[in-house]
Amino acid sequence: MLAFAQPDPLGPVVSLMPTLRIRHLTPCALAWITLIAFLGLSARADASVPLKPPGKQVFFGVTDNGETEGYRSFAKAVGKRPAVIQTFHPWGNTLSQALPRWRTVRARPMLHITTKADDGTELITPRQIALGRGDDYLLRLNLVLARQNTPTYIRPMGEPNRCLNPYAGVDCGGNVRGGDYSFSWYRSAFRRIAVIVRGGMKRGWINKKLGLIDLPKVRKRTRSPLPLKLRAAPVSMVWSPLPSGSPITGSNYPASYWPGREWVDWVATDFYSRYGNWNHLERFYAEWSAGKKLPMALTEWGLWGEDSPGYVNRIFRFVRSRERMRMLIYYQDFGSSNEFRIQNFPRSLNTLKNRLSPGIFPRFAPRFPRVPGRGANGRGGGVAPPRL
Repeated sequence: MLAFAQPDPLGPVVSLMPTLRIRHLTPCALAWITLIAFLGLSARADASVPLKPPGKQVFFGVTDNGETEGYRSFAKAVGKRPAVIQTFHPWGNTLSQALPRWRTVRARPMLHITTKADDGTELITPRQIALGRGDDYLLRLNLVLARQNTPTYIRPMGEPNRCLNPYAGVDCGGNVRGGDYSFSWYRSAFRRIAVIVRGGMKRGWINKKLGLIDLPKVRKRTRSPLPLKLRAAPVSMVWSPLPSGSPITGSNYPASYWPGREWVDWVATDFYSRYGNWNHLERFYAEWSAGKKLPMALTEWGLWGEDSPGYVNRIFRFVRSRERMRMLIYYQDFGSSNEFRIQNFPRSLNTLKNRLSPGIFPRFAPRFPRVPGRGANGRGGGVAPPRL
């Protein structure tokens, strides 16, 4: 179980100076001590929770199509139950339907958060997120994920350098959008999401941490009171641009969107058979995973419109030959006739089944979600459902 204690703010400093009398310090010295202690506290309370697979294993996963049958039919087809399920939600959506589904299939969740509703309406901009307009949603996520105490990957605004996404920093003509969609607002929005959803501190310390990165205090638009403390949620932050951007321009490379090492637990990217530039993928791994010493995931990979066993084989060679590659999630889209569904490509399906070695790809992630009241063997040990 992950747990973060709330230490005395002056503890780290006082312990190093046992003979120092606090009452003899000047106000300036006290301010410096408090700041240093806060930075130490922040580092521990906001410590990275990478949630990597045990040992040298790799998590194999699949995207969620909104029904448990979609997960089960995929698992049956490939001969392996995925350890991770990725759900795509618009900003502000509750987990009232996703949580029971995650528990039923017993897979560790990854939550991708977009800023566009299903009907195409833009719900919030990166600037508004950074300035706290969406804090009600972030506070709710922190509360639910902390209460359920199930490790969860949070993937905010994936593919920010894909021009079709509402939060993209570059339009499809290659022009920098600026304004609410500037690169700096995207980076600030990502940082705010990380601070609030991770939690693990009293609200006052959360506000101080936000202030250090030039962001406003936690705020609520509803009338319910702000919590005095945000519990530590066992979440892992996933940053996932495209390897080189769409369109590919100098301003649209991943570096424009990098929020900083403190705010990222995993680097990730998406890589499909139709648009697979292997040089770009290799360069992304070298710069952002090996270069930053972070685990890497393929948050979306898959066939696109054609049977390609060679592509599947190469994906697995790429994963097996790079020690920081620790997760790959197949994108299956929705419906039975879509051009991503691997069941429609028999040669690639057979290749995938042969590649999913049980020694490398576990059937379960540790502490996977369970139905309340039931343990791993279906008897007791469950967690009461959180209020949504």
